[in-house]
Amino acid sequence: MNLLHIAGLTIDLPTGSGPFRVIEEQTLDVPAGGILGIVGESGSGKTMLLRAIMDILPEGAQRTWSCIEFDGADVTDRYDHSRLPISMVFQDPLTSFNPLVRIGAHLVEVARRRRGVSRRDARQLSIEALGAARIPDPERVFARFPHELSGGLRQRAMIAMALLARPRLLLLDEPTTALDATVQAEILALIRQLQAERDLTVVIVTHDLGVVAALCDTVAVMKAGEIVERAGVDDLFRAPQHPYTQSLLSAIGDGSDL
Repeated sequence: MNLLHIAGLTIDLPTGSGPFRVIEEQTLDVPAGGILGIVGESGSGKTMLLRAIMDILPEGAQRTWSCIEFDGADVTDRYDHSRLPISMVFQDPLTSFNPLVRIGAHLVEVARRRRGVSRRDARQLSIEALGAARIPDPERVFARFPHELSGGLRQRAMIAMALLARPRLLLLDEPTTALDATVQAEILALIRQLQAERDLTVVIVTHDLGVVAALCDTVAVMKAGEIVERAGVDDLFRAPQHPYTQSLLSAIGDGSDL
């Protein structure tokens, strides 16, 4: 069963010479309880797809779809991501956080808005979320500014903030891009652990097929705004069907990066 089904997704971005179509008439199915990886080169439309779901496309962008269903319910005519259990973790936590606001204040705001609790209860929930993201001494991190944390701790704090919305669907946009190999492995292990513990459905956008191999159950490959192949992760690596997927795997074999 799919937790999320989108059909006919089209996205146009504004340019000086008129709209530029980055995604046209695409269908996305996200199986409930699994981890779906969306992989492709920069500019293939991966991030725009997630941003369309979160309704945070660039100003002037146009998004349409013919159908969107969440947990089997048709929400096409009344879609509002803020009323659904969906959260997103962005690529660069340093720019996602307000540098003048302490980590705790960011989390408390989300807890109060999404959970409707008092400031005192929001503080406690925020510290618990930091602990759930495997942050040592969460009360100390709660009081820090974003620039006072390492990249790995900032990403964990972003994950904690996403958890406060009690998501069933967690979207992750290149969550390990700027991290060294050891911290990247820790973040991937955390995502897998949280997914299992909380029965989350996860969509992760990445350019790194190594991340896909380590984390995902199924994979969608994007090229120029089109999903050109979708398969189980083992099947994709063993027997890729589309020439573009084959070229991506060949690049990995050559030691190249996407």
